[in-house]
Amino acid sequence: MTKQQQYAQYQQLLAGQEMPFAYVDLDKFDTNVSELLKRAGNKKIRIASKSMRCTALMQRVLQADNQYQGIMCFTATEAAWLSRKGFDDLLVAYPTYQVAHITAVAEELQKGKKIYLMVDRVEHLARIQEVAERMNTPIAVCLDLDMSSRYPALHFGVWRSSVQDLATAQAFWRELQKYPLVQLKGVMGYEAQIAGVADQMKGQGPKNAIVRLLKKRSIKEIAKRRAAVVNWIKEQGAVLDFVNGGGTGSLESTREEAAVTEVTVGSGFYNPTLFDAYANFRHEPAAGYAIEVVRQPAPHIYTCLGGGYVASGMVGIDKIPQPYLPDTAALNPNEMAGEVQTPIHYKGTELAIGKPVFMRHSKAGELCERFEQLILLRKQGIEGKVLTYRGEGQCFL
Repeated sequence: MTKQQQYAQYQQLLAGQEMPFAYVDLDKFDTNVSELLKRAGNKKIRIASKSMRCTALMQRVLQADNQYQGIMCFTATEAAWLSRKGFDDLLVAYPTYQVAHITAVAEELQKGKKIYLMVDRVEHLARIQEVAERMNTPIAVCLDLDMSSRYPALHFGVWRSSVQDLATAQAFWRELQKYPLVQLKGVMGYEAQIAGVADQMKGQGPKNAIVRLLKKRSIKEIAKRRAAVVNWIKEQGAVLDFVNGGGTGSLESTREEAAVTEVTVGSGFYNPTLFDAYANFRHEPAAGYAIEVVRQPAPHIYTCLGGGYVASGMVGIDKIPQPYLPDTAALNPNEMAGEVQTPIHYKGTELAIGKPVFMRHSKAGELCERFEQLILLRKQGIEGKVLTYRGEGQCFL
């Protein structure tokens, strides 16, 4: 199907829906679910909730195949909420320090649920021990191992954990022994420079070549680092439930590490625009949103209402949402996507007032912070509507 045919199909299927609205094409979504299983090899897959923010779709993925197991949450309060909704095996990907948030997790642990808090500082351990003692409840934690690579004049990766190598991991282990109710049950290392950095950007040939070279070098180095830390921790008697690594952009390399027991996937289910420029894989653009043409100030320029849903991270053109349908529609370089209006350049068949322009977000789950529901599409029609986190009254960050 061409993009123009898909534009006609989406118009027909979504006729009468109040704009702006967000949607998920289930045919494309389910294809991504299947393809990600293949890319992960024999590793278990933990779903990154940050990249989905929709409990119905997370449940859909978990029910698709037993290889999908567990959720990687982005806050402790989110993990406690998901636990109360029936989810289990919840890894909180970022440190938790507020007593109320740790307490909420401990209350779910007392019900027999499985939740892991992320740690990499002694301060985290002390605060978790404080709550664990008060509630007489052991609390499982996961050590966040920094996976960045450091080269002369270049930090290749993100600034994340203070545990960066075997020596700092050994020092952390010795501190951990002072906190008997804090139990190390997992190790995680997120290689953001592999999973989250595109290496086939349009018009950036020399940069792409450098990125691919750095990735190749980094993959070898971080595999050795992760294996050394995990093996040493196990030699100390730790019984780990999991060793987590990777993301949508690094499955092919992370799955090859013997030390890793599971990989994380989030963005690959929706496949936002940031994941269009990877050399090793292609997924279907399953999620998007529609904004309405409300005026035409000049020939071939159509102004839509709203649409300026810019993604987080370093400011750049790659964080701007992009027109998806109709084909060849483009943003105005002087205005881009705006809070209240978005001009679209389009020289195809004239767009009448009231027609939709379908957009794709730069990142995955952040789109759900703008909409209370997602319309679920099939080729045959609308299958239903499901609530986002926002629609369920939740905003965790």
